[in-house]
Amino acid sequence: MKLRTALKTGLETLLQNQVPSAQLAAELLLMHVLGCDRAFLHSNAEMELLSEKVQRYFELIDERCTGKPAQYITGHQEFWGLDFEVNPDVLIPRPETEHSVEKVLELARRSGWPKDARLRIVDVGTGSGCIALALASELPRAILFGADISRLALVVASRNAVRLHMPERVKFLESDLLARFFDKDFKGAFDFVVSNPPYVGKGDLDKVQREVREFEPRIAWGNLESGDEIYARLFPQALEVLKPGGYVVVEIGYNMREQVLALLGPGWAEIEVTPDLAGIPRVVSARKDGGG
Repeated sequence: MKLRTALKTGLETLLQNQVPSAQLAAELLLMHVLGCDRAFLHSNAEMELLSEKVQRYFELIDERCTGKPAQYITGHQEFWGLDFEVNPDVLIPRPETEHSVEKVLELARRSGWPKDARLRIVDVGTGSGCIALALASELPRAILFGADISRLALVVASRNAVRLHMPERVKFLESDLLARFFDKDFKGAFDFVVSNPPYVGKGDLDKVQREVREFEPRIAWGNLESGDEIYARLFPQALEVLKPGGYVVVEIGYNMREQVLALLGPGWAEIEVTPDLAGIPRVVSARKDGGG
């Protein structure tokens, strides 16, 4: 079977099963099977594929039709231009989460910190390690920690640090939010607390994509009573570990702006809401009062 025919058949199967982003999935899965990039697919459309490659491709197409995300099938997801290993133990990094990385870098520049400053940063709910490792790639002298309550997620994050050649850049710790950082070595020591926490409340479960609801780890995305519980716990803890003038930066759900802002009480200044590319409020940041 020619490459063009295999790709067309895979796409038609995905469309018949109402798989979202079918074109992208069809290409990603064929790229995975062939070990090639997108340019190769489109410049070798008439190439005859080995029968075992065709069979494997259609097996993966069928697997995607069950709802399993393509990223879990291939084991990879790009974030901040870096290739991350992902599996069902971690949330799949989303493009919108890059806004949190951008906000940390923007606030660091705005505060006058040079790129080689030894900033202390902790990524809470690190998952695959995508935020912490993206920041490590941009801030060569920063001291970074990644915290997660899931040991399985920390294993994936640690592997990503190794495969991205940054095994010494981020220290990953098992912690319920910032609980591991309340001793004298960490209190008032951080310049940034950054997090993409779970924020889907039980009332919004029916709005969650099947791929997320059935395959991604629920501890990482929600099933909370109202959706804002983690922020309510995290903000007071962040005040404890941040230096005066340090920042908290968090991703929020599409409809959570007012809920989250209401939780930033005394002790916080310069509260900002940053939209994503669709104009949806996506990142909330605030500075610990007493600095700047």
